[in-house]
Amino acid sequence: MAAGAGTLELPFTCDEQLTRRMRLRFQSLQQRNMKAQDGERLLHPNEHIFRVDFIQQHQLCFLRWDVQLERPGKVTVTGTSQLWTPDLTHLMNRQLLEPVGIFWKKPGAEEVQCNEADAQEFGERIAELAQIRKVMYFLLTFTGGLEPAQLKGSIVFKA
Repeated sequence: MAAGAGTLELPFTCDEQLTRRMRLRFQSLQQRNMKAQDGERLLHPNEHIFRVDFIQQHQLCFLRWDVQLERPGKVTVTGTSQLWTPDLTHLMNRQLLEPVGIFWKKPGAEEVQCNEADAQEFGERIAELAQIRKVMYFLLTFTGGLEPAQLKGSIVFKA
């Protein structure tokens, strides 16, 4: 999806099937009275898996985040460090990238705010990872009453 001449805007897409599969893993462990593997990251109820599909992988230069929240609250975007194949492996804590992108909207505010330095570094890291993968998965944590349907987000690159 184009954001303008020479730019490429790639939207975050909620991967409901993968989120559901990861929640089933948690339920399965509970039902069998078992614990997660050492270092395994299980989804909390306010966490969802999103993905970005890279329609172009090379010569991307991070420009900005375009995050819109319909209501006040906070969303934390955490990337995964490897080409995660959720069907075959579980999400492990060591796969989560630093820094994370934290975006929030205060009551009465029109604009979404973020920690600019972390968001910039995170965006640049995503541009680097795009060179070796066509899809990248993200763990989004919603707080303050936000739901996935109340988020419209994308990453804008200079292409």
